[in-house]
Amino acid sequence: MAEKITMSPDGVLTVPDEPIIPFIEGDGTGVDIWPAAKLVLDAAANKHGRRIEWKEVLAGEKAFNETGNWLPNETIEIFKEYLIGIKGPLTTPIGGGFRSLNVALRQLLDLYVCLRPVRWFQGVPSPVKRPDLVDMVIFRENTEDIYAGLEVQEGTPEAKRLIELLHDEFGWEIRADSGIGVKPVSITGSKRLIRAAINYARERNRKSVTLVHKGNIQKFTEGAFRQWGYELVREEFADVAVGWDDCGGKPGDKILVKDVIADITLQQVLTRPDEFDVIATTNLNGDYLSDALAAQVGGIGIAPGANINYVTGHGIFEATHGTAPKYAGQDKVNPGSVLLSGVLMFEHLGWRDAADDIVRALEATIADKIVTYDFARQMEGATEVKTSEFAAAIVDRL
Repeated sequence: MAEKITMSPDGVLTVPDEPIIPFIEGDGTGVDIWPAAKLVLDAAANKHGRRIEWKEVLAGEKAFNETGNWLPNETIEIFKEYLIGIKGPLTTPIGGGFRSLNVALRQLLDLYVCLRPVRWFQGVPSPVKRPDLVDMVIFRENTEDIYAGLEVQEGTPEAKRLIELLHDEFGWEIRADSGIGVKPVSITGSKRLIRAAINYARERNRKSVTLVHKGNIQKFTEGAFRQWGYELVREEFADVAVGWDDCGGKPGDKILVKDVIADITLQQVLTRPDEFDVIATTNLNGDYLSDALAAQVGGIGIAPGANINYVTGHGIFEATHGTAPKYAGQDKVNPGSVLLSGVLMFEHLGWRDAADDIVRALEATIADKIVTYDFARQMEGATEVKTSEFAAAIVDRL
């Protein structure tokens, strides 16, 4: 009998062998990639004596067409109740409503970690010489920074009042024809994000955590993020981690916590990728960095993502790319992003055996050059297959 996933009093997920997991099919190509991913996820779970009861919830265009609401309250309540869910890509409404449905879900459920592992799979086309050196896990803060949406539009009375206030109170000279945004970065938001990154590094035997920031310019937001990170290491993790300045870059058997300016990071992940392991960073930096890294290992078409609150146990695992509506219903696009997000979900649930099986089967399928069009056009001698056929080929190799 299927049961809910629950959180134990000591903060550990309790996962039955037949869990109920809510899913959002997704807009655009969601109609193609979700069934393909589900086929593989179900096969891998069944192989190990488990079964998922999928519970569909609505968001995006499908929700709007059926309910008149882009993000129904019922969807939020179900994710709250069942803790863990998975979703395809969602359309962002134009001309009003939510700035982004994805951002809305993260903020409404306080999913403060955006987890983006980036690694290369043997045989995947890459624009860099050594994609095999790319094996990083990004912890992107999910609730603050400019994504808080604290903006006023140029030319409005609100913008005029804010510009006048900032001039009168702080002496700031801001052009009258400016739009204004506020960038909050808190101790609470920063430390819980960095705490999650260090805990992940400890649990996965990772060697370093790099704090990526633009603190040389934004001293009291991004610079403070860096400072609070080092404080956290000394306060809570002195037995397992050490900051660069406290060890001279020689951590011994502890996790090394270091920091790099955001702009040079984007260069060094290309030129010295093996020097990065776990990365903890603010919201906008993490957005740029995760997509730039994905480009090194095959693109966001196979980049997984997760939004997690490690305290409450809530998590939504998601395709990281857009909806690509012009390809919808063509059974053509790569389902790798939502499938690998399902792998992340399995790992999070403690189903590492099934997760590892999917990764091995995916690698074997790509090694046999059985791929969707995005890879086929870059691989000599490839057999181009449909989305559903690619999923079936993976299942055959489980």
